[in-house]
Amino acid sequence: MLNSALLIIHDEHRSLAAVIHGLRYLVRETRERRAKPNFRLLWAMIFYLDEFPEKMHHPKENAYLFAKLRQRTHDADTVVAELERQHLAGARNVRDLKLALGHYEAGMPDGLDRFSAAVEKFGEETLKHMALEESTVIPLARKHLTAKDWVEIGAAFSENGDPRFDAETDQDCRDLFSRIVNLAPPPIGVGPARKP
Repeated sequence: MLNSALLIIHDEHRSLAAVIHGLRYLVRETRERRAKPNFRLLWAMIFYLDEFPEKMHHPKENAYLFAKLRQRTHDADTVVAELERQHLAGARNVRDLKLALGHYEAGMPDGLDRFSAAVEKFGEETLKHMALEESTVIPLARKHLTAKDWVEIGAAFSENGDPRFDAETDQDCRDLFSRIVNLAPPPIGVGPARKP
């Protein structure tokens, strides 16, 4: 179960990274090519960032992965406390994304700049957060957690129902994620490579 739990966590991180890269790509395209913003797509991407990681992924990390790690070792206490603080900041950053996108869609003169700054802040902080989890927490969890712990963690994460795969999710959501992946640059997605 260890491998399946970690596969789910890593896969969810890749999904989140793809959406972040997609948002960055859309902002860059709007800026560089003066492309007309697709507000429907932007709102859907932010909806994904709010619904999936903020309401499903992060709470499961807190309640299962981090809690189990705290039970087994104190080696992770400092990093887990920091990651939990970052989870709270992530929820505020999603709120800031929503406010900035509303400001942009309302046609405010600084709308694109404000939205671009919110996207960059969210993206930078989230990617650093996931890197910290994968470079520090996951190795400590591999070292200290029991097989029973991994079964519980895997069961909790397998219930997440990521919109990419949940049969109950409507076609629009699946299409949205496919479009995001097609916009995201390699190695996250299959879209155009990022400019140096």
